[in-house]
Amino acid sequence: MSVMLKTTNLSKSFSHKPSTLSRAAKKLGLAVKEQKKVHAVSDVSLTVNNGEVLGLVGESGCGKSTVGRMIAGLLPATSGSLSFDGNDMTKPSVNTHLNIQMVFQNPYASLNPRQRIDQVISEAAVYHGLVTKKEAPAFVASLLKQVGLDPSYASRYAHQFSGGQRQRIAIARALALNPKFVVCDEAVSALDVSVQAQILNLFMDLRESKGLTYLFISHNLAVVEYIADRVAIMYLGRIVELADTRSVFDRPNHPYTQALIADAPRLDAKVVEHRPIQGELPSPLNPPSGCAFHPRCPHAMPRCGSERPQLVQIDSGHWSACHLNDADVRSSPTAQPIEFHALQ
Repeated sequence: MSVMLKTTNLSKSFSHKPSTLSRAAKKLGLAVKEQKKVHAVSDVSLTVNNGEVLGLVGESGCGKSTVGRMIAGLLPATSGSLSFDGNDMTKPSVNTHLNIQMVFQNPYASLNPRQRIDQVISEAAVYHGLVTKKEAPAFVASLLKQVGLDPSYASRYAHQFSGGQRQRIAIARALALNPKFVVCDEAVSALDVSVQAQILNLFMDLRESKGLTYLFISHNLAVVEYIADRVAIMYLGRIVELADTRSVFDRPNHPYTQALIADAPRLDAKVVEHRPIQGELPSPLNPPSGCAFHPRCPHAMPRCGSERPQLVQIDSGHWSACHLNDADVRSSPTAQPIEFHALQ
């Protein structure tokens, strides 16, 4: 299977803009307190294969959406590289931008309330010359049918639709540019559960009919388990585990992944004993040294606070960033092996 998208050590930092007083003091040669940086994404390396759905999972604030926005070209990367179909994305062409589209989280905020739906969907396609203004009505009608809406809705405005219908319109807008790759940023989290299932099935149908490839960003493990082929677990801006979906849910390796799955709601009435994640998510303004998860990890060792674990292959197609996977640690008589009992 060919690689469609690849990121290598992709990082993004945000700096606070200095105040007018700070800028004036700097011009006068006075000492000015250094502006802190938010390390939103750090050294993220991922590959997404042609026709694949890669799920990106993590707590709120871990950097998932920032990764998606960098891939979609909405944010520039601070460092690292990103390629699409073998082409460098640091200087992307117009065609590359058209091939990568994004469906945003909030359907109530992602559509222009001043435009009719036919304008929302066709505007970019007309601008880029994919269709003419004369062809636009038939073009919009076809897209509305593909996403399960009546073409007669084209003359309405966004406020006249429900949340699920608005998200279908947002999907139609993304499809208007005939993309190969779609970034879905929490695309169903703002919807009712019954509507979520409909939108997920729509994504799957479009994947088959149009050969789409997805980066599916979500904090909902059930959604990711249903739609994704592989799953990447993200914590405080870093990928800590990556594997096919079944391996992640049946044999989670990283303590953070284990805690996420153990805390996920389930339908069976079986009593499960597990320890919830202790503490709060550290601030990206001052991330912990070594392994970012070590202040909350029940298996933390002194090494975890000083040395950052690398993402290494522990099994066929299964990668994890944890010192407990090292051969010298596993062979130690005092080592605490990683065990997972929550789903058994």
